[in-house]
Amino acid sequence: WSGRLALQVEGQQTQSFSASFELQGSPAQGELALLSPLGTLIARLQWEPGQARLSARGETQASSSLEDLLLQATGTPIPVAALFDWLSGTQTRADGWQADLGALDQGRLVAQRNDPTPRTTLRIVLDH
Repeated sequence: WSGRLALQVEGQQTQSFSASFELQGSPAQGELALLSPLGTLIARLQWEPGQARLSARGETQASSSLEDLLLQATGTPIPVAALFDWLSGTQTRADGWQADLGALDQGRLVAQRNDPTPRTTLRIVLDH
């Protein structure tokens, strides 16, 4: 999958992030590249069973857990397995998250997490 994503994490200080992305693989093994509007690589997240690596700004962080690394990078837990299902059109439950797949046929996905805090909104627009 490729397109644009925006992540908004509300809290004491609301954090917003948007980028183009390229996602490949599966929840067990894959890669997510985040790109600037000019196509420059901002960050690359790679994972396989038991190991995840985040490369950004010339530095690499490693963790045994993809979810822990995403939490550290974004400030909120991202349900990777559910995200792959959502992008495939399958309404999968993820703790605290609700995904709206109603516009997926037009390449749009919105997922929100209200509990536990911080409230988080993930918006994805896929390239066709």
